[in-house]
Amino acid sequence: MGAIRRISSEERLTTSFVLSAYAFEASPSRRVDEFPRYLPYHEGNRTLIVEAEGETLAAATSIPMRQNLRGAVLPMAGVAGVATHPLARRQGHVRTLLHQLLDEVREEGHALTALYPFRPSFYARFGYVGLPKPRTVTFSPADLAPLLRAELPGEVGWERIGTGYPAWREFTERCLRERHGFAVFPDYRDVRLRDDDDRWLLTARVDGAVTGAVTYRIDDHGGELIADDLLFTDPYARSLLLQFFARHVDQVERVSVRLAADELPELWLTDLAVHVQALTARPGSSAPMGRLLTLDALSGLPAGPGRVRVELTDDRWLAGTHLLDGTTGSLELRGGTATATSTSVPAATLTAAGLSALAYGVLDPIEVQLRGLGQVPADAAAELRRIFPRQVPYLFADF
Repeated sequence: MGAIRRISSEERLTTSFVLSAYAFEASPSRRVDEFPRYLPYHEGNRTLIVEAEGETLAAATSIPMRQNLRGAVLPMAGVAGVATHPLARRQGHVRTLLHQLLDEVREEGHALTALYPFRPSFYARFGYVGLPKPRTVTFSPADLAPLLRAELPGEVGWERIGTGYPAWREFTERCLRERHGFAVFPDYRDVRLRDDDDRWLLTARVDGAVTGAVTYRIDDHGGELIADDLLFTDPYARSLLLQFFARHVDQVERVSVRLAADELPELWLTDLAVHVQALTARPGSSAPMGRLLTLDALSGLPAGPGRVRVELTDDRWLAGTHLLDGTTGSLELRGGTATATSTSVPAATLTAAGLSALAYGVLDPIEVQLRGLGQVPADAAAELRRIFPRQVPYLFADF
């Protein structure tokens, strides 16, 4: 087994960048000469490598992000660039790296972590649980014609993302505060969108304030308008953005946009024909995963009026028996003597993935048991449902 160490920014050029390019891109890579240009967008990342005799065997990176968990914006470690030398695979290097990487980011104060897995079952062993993948929706701009006759409050702004980036960043910060599961990159990473300047920025505005935004590009005349995530605060803002797309009926054949998993585009208009897709496959098209790294992430969250005793098992970072109390509307966690004197309270046994699934709102307590993520009797399931009402998280950031 090689030695693990944290590398400097410049060292990425010959270590982690090389492994990531081989693992996740066309190979041999033709972008080696471009690697130095990407260094500023990684400057605050934490990258660990395993090396032996001067050879990099594996690498993993964490990105210091922020994520909304049920209304609380918390430090979140985005894990990316997990790659192994082809001659060093299946030797336990990534397992060792992830243990140390998550140890370090947890010590640094990150309460949550998320990633896009190369194989979900591998990361499930580390307590991660699946999160919804955004939907891609495709439709003809001709079907948006009724919106051209609609009188909508507000107006749209249209500019290159290079100039409109401040407005975009400000609006995504608003979404971070308001949307469960939403996550944003640190400034040094996010500005790559501005610097690449390869998108148009469309904004919906009311009295000068941005209420919706989307970045997009057009692949060719008669082709496709390819939009990224369609972000909006209300149906008016969404309709203003779609109204703009309707004006491209004589320019493109179709429009595609990404949407949160709980959005229902088939109900936008009466005659709108839409194709909605959320493809997951191995490798290359996975849904995100997330987990709690510390119970501090739960303290003070909005909660329903439930009380349950939870024993956490089989995890490196979450352990012990805790009383979860949401009767005041704000979740309180108590351990020690509080749990010893609460024997009349319903009890459940959960893994870290089981508790994370409930906190993120992606599984019902009975589904947690069916998935083998805990033992949840009916009375405890009822209390956990009250404490953690089902919610659909929208990760947004793609890393």
